[in-house]
Amino acid sequence: MTGTPAQECEPVTTSGTIAVMNLQGQIDGLAVRLGRTGTGDAQGAHSAVAAPLAVAQGAALIDLLNLRGHLLGRVADYELAADLSERLVQAAPDDATALLARARSRATLHRFAEAVADLGAAARSGADEATLDAEQAVVLQALGCYTDAMALIHKAGERQSEFTTLGALAVLHAERGDVTDAERLFDEARRRYQVTSPFPLAQLDFRRGVMWHREGDLDAARSWYEAARQRVPGYAPALGHLAEVELLRGSFHAAVALLRPLTRTSDDPEYAAHFATALQAVGRVHEARQWRERAATRYEELVLRHPEAYADHAADFWLTVGADADRGLQLAMQNLAFRQTARAHSLFRRAVLAQNRVAQAAP
Repeated sequence: MTGTPAQECEPVTTSGTIAVMNLQGQIDGLAVRLGRTGTGDAQGAHSAVAAPLAVAQGAALIDLLNLRGHLLGRVADYELAADLSERLVQAAPDDATALLARARSRATLHRFAEAVADLGAAARSGADEATLDAEQAVVLQALGCYTDAMALIHKAGERQSEFTTLGALAVLHAERGDVTDAERLFDEARRRYQVTSPFPLAQLDFRRGVMWHREGDLDAARSWYEAARQRVPGYAPALGHLAEVELLRGSFHAAVALLRPLTRTSDDPEYAAHFATALQAVGRVHEARQWRERAATRYEELVLRHPEAYADHAADFWLTVGADADRGLQLAMQNLAFRQTARAHSLFRRAVLAQNRVAQAAP
């Protein structure tokens, strides 16, 4: 059924809870093998790149940290992966595997120009062409260069799995607003899924939910967010977006219930900001103020360290629960300087309108 999961043809995957535990084990195991006892948060991996097998195992650890950062909403994992990738390239500056790992980490933090530079260096060091095409497509898509990204996805698809190619095309069409084509591709990608890991499928379903969310179909969005959540119960982006849907539907207590666990496991201020909104809506004003202040402090930290990745989210925060139109406009302008996408322009227009409303209301 269009817009909602079809239960009768659901792919069978490993338990999401078990998969997350296994991911943690892989991260700790790699940290141990790279020369230091692993810890729960992989901090012991900082010195790992000095080990003889650093390049291959270091790159694997970087990718796993980035995956866990996405699944659990942990900015600290992204930062650790970025730090490790810098150390890895310092240790092996001409190794294509190291350069590709750093390119992915830089792209994760939206440092796209540096990521492109790494991809160019990786190409000169003999990196696989299909891998390069796929990574380049991710960067181009993030920058709104959809036609060029699509061409590279098709080219890379000649040597990638059908699920990977179809999923990438589905997300691209979704971002362009081509809902009919995106739905067809999402369906086909799910039919072609042949592995047992729940993570790629949960990510795909989440992106499908994002598409319907942007289209204003909250029922369809909720269905796909729930599908992603059921696949991986602790999947932070799915939980956070489900909470956004509940807020829009006026189910404020449900939003509080979804967000409270995230505030304990994630260091991403987006969840603290939504939590403040939900608490305010249920009349818990003092607690809402505390979480709003936490989100504000954390956003300012992240904008200083990673402006390309967090200026847009911080701008949205100040334009909503943060209630500072001037700061929102500053950050929206900063974000627009980083990327000339439709979403960046839309955020800037929102910020201008918000500032105009404040100016008109002033005595």
